[in-house]
Amino acid sequence: MSVRPAALPAPGGATPHGVILAGAALLLLLTALRLGIAAATPLAPDEAYYWVWSQALAGGYYDHPPMVALWIRAGTWLAGDTALGVRLLGPLAAALGSVLLWQAAEDLLPGRRAGPWAAALANATLTFGAGAVTMTPDTPLLLFWTASIWALARLVATGHGAWWLVAGLAAGLALDSKYTAALLAPAVLVWLLAVPSLRPWLRRPQPWIAAALAALLFAPVLAWNATHDWVSFAKQGGRVGDFQPARALQFLGELIGGQIGLATPLIAVLFGAGLVLALRRAVGRDPGWTLLAALLGVPTLVFLQHALGDRVQANWPLLLHPPAAIAAAGLSGSWLRWRWPALACGAVITAVVWVQAAWAPLALPRRADMTLIRLGGWDRLAADVTAAARAGGAAYVVADNYGQAALLAWLMPRDIPVLAVESRWRWFALPDGTALAEDRPGLLVRSARRAEALETTTFTPTGPAALVERARGGVVAEGFRLYPVRGRAGEEPVVILPRPDR
Repeated sequence: MSVRPAALPAPGGATPHGVILAGAALLLLLTALRLGIAAATPLAPDEAYYWVWSQALAGGYYDHPPMVALWIRAGTWLAGDTALGVRLLGPLAAALGSVLLWQAAEDLLPGRRAGPWAAALANATLTFGAGAVTMTPDTPLLLFWTASIWALARLVATGHGAWWLVAGLAAGLALDSKYTAALLAPAVLVWLLAVPSLRPWLRRPQPWIAAALAALLFAPVLAWNATHDWVSFAKQGGRVGDFQPARALQFLGELIGGQIGLATPLIAVLFGAGLVLALRRAVGRDPGWTLLAALLGVPTLVFLQHALGDRVQANWPLLLHPPAAIAAAGLSGSWLRWRWPALACGAVITAVVWVQAAWAPLALPRRADMTLIRLGGWDRLAADVTAAARAGGAAYVVADNYGQAALLAWLMPRDIPVLAVESRWRWFALPDGTALAEDRPGLLVRSARRAEALETTTFTPTGPAALVERARGGVVAEGFRLYPVRGRAGEEPVVILPRPDR
């Protein structure tokens, strides 16, 4: 059954072998560079938190499905409990995703030599540039989302129904990475209904087998939620349906600004133009352009609706970037003059972020340096907390913020137990720390941005709090209060966090 359009491809022909070889060489060089940056950059609190997941593997977690934990477990098995180990699969996934995106562009927009430009534009964004050197649930999501697009593009190019099964496999793995992957199903359904030549697939078994395969891969996440009060679904699903018209313009502005920042400004313009072109070409029912229009249009509508009632975090819509890169690579005419400046702008911004994150040569103001806010000064803070704990005879250190607790556990000496106290920890298979803390002195670490009063039923302050700062290059990122406390039996769950084996 063929799904190829009847129209002839645009002039241009196949991508020359020289371009393919040059692209492969550049991708290898870029991957090596990303591995180096991943090794040199300190962990962020969220990354340390996901490393904790990898030490307590489960079918799901309070925040997200488990794929990021599996990736970190594999990376640290290969490269040890190091920053590189945590992030090892990120640069490799970005390289594989680039190859798949290249091929998908060639299949969806035949004859336009769109593959090299789609891959180049994607890799010049902060989505790929920064995302490839950090490890979050978005990292595997991007790979498997791109793999789904690649499989559907192969279906368009070949008409072979077996590609449905590959798409279902990739979709299931994307769902195991992050719940936003569920947006693929309605997008594909819109695509099938919008293109008359594709509608017969709805009467054939392959798409339904693909859906069943995706559901099967997602079953462990369903099973975990079913035995944990559906907590992860409730947390993520609780964001749906809010409506705050008074703040809608603010949320919409933040959504658009976040995407401009992650795509980088000039590439964001090309992505916007590609979206408009895809929607226009979808009217003509071309399978390739209509797929891009559906993959861009359906999630965009969902995020716009969400922005009417609540803030859309900048990373949530990043699954728009792979199809947007393909659509932007299909632009013609005067838009071609934007390509090289856009690549240069994206590459410079990404390089600056990399260098600042890893080595911080610039003493930028706090609000102008997101790398400081996320990454800066944690090692010095851990040293200060260690010194205070030893000086005060603390039997343990405890934090009531999950990311801060995880990063302290990553950085501090192993002879000082690190505990975490917060409601989310009841959903983790980690050792109970109540007995270790009860009636023993400890040191509780809390961000100074939180309320002055320490409100906990599990830890009682025994003296005044000391103030320390997390800073880098003389620029303060955040202050912390160190409370001498004594543990007692309370309502909050207390867990003993794992420690790196190094």
